[in-house]
Amino acid sequence: MKQGDLVTRKSYGGDVMFRIQQLESNRAVLRGIDYRLLADAPLTDLAVVEPTEPFRYPQSAASLVQEAMQRWGHIKASLQRRRYNHPLGFAGKSDAYFEVPGKVLHLDGDSSYLRKSMALYGELRVPAEGFHVPEAEMANALYRLLPQIRPDIVVITGHDGILKTRRSDVANLSSYKNSLNFVNAVAIARQFERNRDALTIVAGACQSHFEALLQAGANFASSPGRVLIHALDPLCIAAKAAYTSIKDTVSMHEIVQMTVSGLDGLGGIETRGTFRIGIPGISQAAAAASAT
Repeated sequence: MKQGDLVTRKSYGGDVMFRIQQLESNRAVLRGIDYRLLADAPLTDLAVVEPTEPFRYPQSAASLVQEAMQRWGHIKASLQRRRYNHPLGFAGKSDAYFEVPGKVLHLDGDSSYLRKSMALYGELRVPAEGFHVPEAEMANALYRLLPQIRPDIVVITGHDGILKTRRSDVANLSSYKNSLNFVNAVAIARQFERNRDALTIVAGACQSHFEALLQAGANFASSPGRVLIHALDPLCIAAKAAYTSIKDTVSMHEIVQMTVSGLDGLGGIETRGTFRIGIPGISQAAAAASAT
């Protein structure tokens, strides 16, 4: 058994697939493949999954993964079909106006999740810049990046989890693997922009300290029910905020329907969208400029 191996935990019935991040004596530090969970386990509790071997989730986990793919298919189709109902009557006339969705700065503690997220931002046509940053370094990274990029939406995510020995004290930040790092990062972002409608912050991972993240200044956070969240759930909220009009608030009901983990996994406060419309259409403006 070595660093980088795919494994499951026997004591949990092989419910989640992990990659070994680090070996420490007779234990391993694990990062979830489909869930933003950071865990550790004795080597004797681990079963290796061969890369060529199709992984069969237990029924409950398998249904969540399948549901995630279905939801993202609906989200992409919805954004591709959407047409802005402009009060001047431009609905459906794509050449009469142009769209400016909110810009996302995405910090991720997992490089593979970051690659998946950036690919999906591209499919959804959400302008985004992403950086792989270890959770402990996110606050310092934001201090440098925010003045440079000036995003409308910040996603602060990676891996988290409740320490096995501290499950009876979930109110304490020290009971979590990375919640304190996320809280510190949110605080830096909120110092940069105090208005929660001018900078939307999405923060947390699996089992993160939801209340502490909101108190630090996040608009949306995980995890109210201290449950596992799907790897792409934070991106789901960012995409929704990017395409919600500045005249409207982001629909919490729609967010719950879009994410895999629902209200147990993600929650937040009423927040304005970041989507804007401009007129005339870019092609019209270019034509007018060339004619003068």
